[in-house]
Amino acid sequence: MILIDGKKAAAELREELKKEVANLKTKHNKVPGLTVILIGDMTPSQIYVRNKEKSANEVGLKSEVIRYPNTVEEKTVLEKIKELNQDETVSGILVQLPLPKHINKQKVIETIDPLKDVDGFHPMNVGNLSSGYESSVPCTPLGCYLLIKKIEPNLSGKKAVVVGRSNLNGKPMTQLLLKENCTVTVTHSKTKDLKAECLEADIIIAAVGIPELVKGDWVKKDTIVIDVGINKTDKGIVGDVDFDEVSKNAKALTPVPGGVGPMTIACLLKNTIDCFKRSQI
Repeated sequence: MILIDGKKAAAELREELKKEVANLKTKHNKVPGLTVILIGDMTPSQIYVRNKEKSANEVGLKSEVIRYPNTVEEKTVLEKIKELNQDETVSGILVQLPLPKHINKQKVIETIDPLKDVDGFHPMNVGNLSSGYESSVPCTPLGCYLLIKKIEPNLSGKKAVVVGRSNLNGKPMTQLLLKENCTVTVTHSKTKDLKAECLEADIIIAAVGIPELVKGDWVKKDTIVIDVGINKTDKGIVGDVDFDEVSKNAKALTPVPGGVGPMTIACLLKNTIDCFKRSQI
């Protein structure tokens, strides 16, 4: 079995992006800029934003983090986003989720200029992706897609099963695979016979938030399995895939941690650079 090393793949992607940023600097005499808005002091969000900042600096992006306390008014955040929309030095805007309850997530997402929406959550980007047009693609499914392509460059005609239907991963993942001429089945926690669906698959992407849901006897030989799940259990952090069992059958499998996670941040940098390039046309 091939262990899909997300750390290695992310490092390779960052190296490519570093060269690209250097070329853009030579060509345009400026570099892409990423601004992250962080509200509150949730530890996972703080760690995640710190990693984003470090990676952005590593590839040569201009990076800024704007921090607000949990008590910040929604109006203040929306005004700041509108200001960043107008700032030519900012190529990408990301508001770190989750948000405090008094701030409307959808309103925040829709206030971000779609051309600066590096998370790919704006309805305009969602619509463009599902219509097959150019768009920012959410970072996690984009990372999954790039990892799959490393193992199998030609996905045409492959049967893919996406476990999970979230706006964050399941739905955009489906669109990316359809674009590659895969036959895609979207399943979820309410699917009647999930095992039978998975046994049909050449590719399984598990992103449903149920620890070790996908078992070894759910996976046929030569299946590529991408595990997006991050679940805290008594055993520590585990994915949505039973790693020990599935690794006996799968052709290739991502570990948790060290699989999809590192690629998510690398893809955020890629999206920032792509937003910059589109703004220079």
